[in-house]
Amino acid sequence: MQHFAGGLIQLNHGRPQPLQYAVNAAFLASLYSDYLEAADTPGWYCGPNFYTTEVLRKFARSQLDYILGKNPLKMSYVVGFGNKYPKRPHHRGASIPHNGVKYGCKGGYKWRDTKKANPNILVGAMVAGPDRRDGYKDVRTNYNYTEPTLAANAGLVAALISISDIKTGRFGIDKNTIFSAIPPMFPTPPPPPSAWKP
Repeated sequence: MQHFAGGLIQLNHGRPQPLQYAVNAAFLASLYSDYLEAADTPGWYCGPNFYTTEVLRKFARSQLDYILGKNPLKMSYVVGFGNKYPKRPHHRGASIPHNGVKYGCKGGYKWRDTKKANPNILVGAMVAGPDRRDGYKDVRTNYNYTEPTLAANAGLVAALISISDIKTGRFGIDKNTIFSAIPPMFPTPPPPPSAWKP
């Protein structure tokens, strides 16, 4: 797998808007780790490499850490999270002020094209993300960096839930029900032989 220098996995062949792919990969890695544990399987081979459930979880967490600010820019890509986050998401509801005036499409362009921060903070929206060199341009009109999408945010929510930890009281996926109908990966070993009696 290819990664950006800062650690974000590269799944869209260098094209823009990488976070939606990374966050969904994080969710699937975490979910698969939970599945393997529910099936009493310590890991799985992918080609010649064996990936443990812990490696899958660490990968998922590393991608979320990158998105939430552990990256070369030390910036969260989730609006409103942390001290440094995107101020100009490409989103009509966030960029047009709620001031009692009804703006049509033409009036909306005035707000879209301004360099000012959005008047409405779109808390929790994950933007499209950095370029392949870990750079980010907080320019509203450049949707390749600044556009939040439902698909990306659904992946973000799923990934965050999947890495929550029952031991710390932060609950995630209910492993007892989601995997309850899945048969074991391997046959159950036979019971040990009974003790020999002369």
